[in-house]
Amino acid sequence: MSKEIPLSVSFPPIESKDAKTLILGSMPGIISLQQQQYYAHPRNAFWSIMANLYELEIDWDYLQRCNCLINNKIAVWDVLQSCQRQGSLDQHIDVNSMITNDFNLFLQQHPYINRIFFNGAKAEQVFNQHVLPTLLEKVNPISLQRLPSTSPAHAAMTFEQKFSIWQTNILTG
Repeated sequence: MSKEIPLSVSFPPIESKDAKTLILGSMPGIISLQQQQYYAHPRNAFWSIMANLYELEIDWDYLQRCNCLINNKIAVWDVLQSCQRQGSLDQHIDVNSMITNDFNLFLQQHPYINRIFFNGAKAEQVFNQHVLPTLLEKVNPISLQRLPSTSPAHAAMTFEQKFSIWQTNILTG
């Protein structure tokens, strides 16, 4: 008897109507899903990178950290609305189970977004294959850029290397 692969369901974005930058992951990991917080794994570098980029304290509660991003016109979301995945690794996502979020609606509701950054290769790949072909024409062009994953599973780069690339891209433009 084969074991049923659990269904992972993402949660609402961190957002404001005047957001200019959208950071997209693929699907929250197990710890993030349990806590209903983006990038909740203690070894994920996302919040440490944000703390180094903005006036954000890493020990603030989740709502305070989210509000800091909102105040800096940053939205955070995931490409996938749901998928089946064993564990937290993107490589274990069952591609036949993927359902993407509604980016046409999201971009209509957030007309100032002009930059999308992908937190890792899987988010970029899924977006380019499953979302980009379905997007309606938008008045303002949107820049798309992949950044190194902040996941602890992406150990090929040090925190300093990841931070440097994030800093160069997020703070310019």
